[in-house]
Amino acid sequence: MSVTTYGLQQIKKEIQHLPQEQVAELCLRLARYKKENKELLAYLLFEAHDEAAFIEKVKAEVGFMFSQLPVQSYFAAKGLRKILRLISKYVKFTASKTAEIELLISFGNSYLQYTDRKTSYKPLRLILSRQLDKIRTGINKLHEDLQYDYSQDYELLLTEADKKLSWINKNDYLL
Repeated sequence: MSVTTYGLQQIKKEIQHLPQEQVAELCLRLARYKKENKELLAYLLFEAHDEAAFIEKVKAEVGFMFSQLPVQSYFAAKGLRKILRLISKYVKFTASKTAEIELLISFGNSYLQYTDRKTSYKPLRLILSRQLDKIRTGINKLHEDLQYDYSQDYELLLTEADKKLSWINKNDYLL
């Protein structure tokens, strides 16, 4: 015997038939069991109305995490992955491509500011190159007006990376 799993459509239909008090009770019960559910619910209730301020808070938190980054390459790579997990979680909350691009560009600028530029540790290098690829593909999926705005920020990031990092070739990442 197996437990039946229901699709999102079936759950949505069932929730529409429930009274408001019962829906609130179900949400609280759901938030009680997973930290991420609680964080998502808190975002939707308290922060979703002002996405720009939320993004600035996330940038500040990421900046603080970068300032605490260890010097050793192995531990720095672990710290960078932790920062990227945090960014991914908040991007899921906002469900916005522009927020993702803005946060990743901020990540790239912080990377250039705080990490060791002379390292030969390949995982540390790959983290930045993957994020540059992610930014480039994200910008290409945006509306033309937004593409122009974010492509300028991306070009600035690439120019800085090309100046500061010997192993980055700007031409490999152009839009």
